[in-house]
Amino acid sequence: MIPEINFWAVLVATLSTMVVGSIWYTPKVFGNYWMRVAKVSPSGEAKDAVKPILITLVVSFISAWVLAGAAAIAQEFYGGSFLWNTILTAVILWAGFTAARFITHDAFEGRPAGLTVLNCAHELVTYLIMALIIGLFGISAA
Repeated sequence: MIPEINFWAVLVATLSTMVVGSIWYTPKVFGNYWMRVAKVSPSGEAKDAVKPILITLVVSFISAWVLAGAAAIAQEFYGGSFLWNTILTAVILWAGFTAARFITHDAFEGRPAGLTVLNCAHELVTYLIMALIIGLFGISAA
C-alpha cells in the first residue's frame, strides 16, 4: 500500500520551514544567541547563503513528504481526526529521530546544552507547523 500524499500540502509545508527558520534565527529572535554559541560568523555575502538554502529546501521537502506519508499511514491505522493524527505523528517523529539524533551528536561534539535545546525546539516548531499544514490540507490532492 502506498499512502495517499497531498502534494500541495507537502509543498506548502516545505516552504513553511523556510519561514519558521527565517523568523527563528533572525537576530532579534534567537539568531544572535545561535551565532554566538554555534560559533557562526556570516560572511555578509548573499551568495554564501544560496547553497545552504537549497539544501534546506531539499531536506525540508523530504521531511514534509515523510511526515505526510507517515500521517496517512497513522490515519489508516487509527482513524479519527487526520489533523490530530498528523500532529501526533510529527511529535513522535521529531522525538524519535530529530531530537534524539541532535542530542546524541551534540553530546559527542561537546556542543552547549543551550544550543541543543534551541535547535531541538526549532525543529519541534517546524514539525508542528508542517503537521498543521498537512493536517489541514487533508490526504488526497485531486
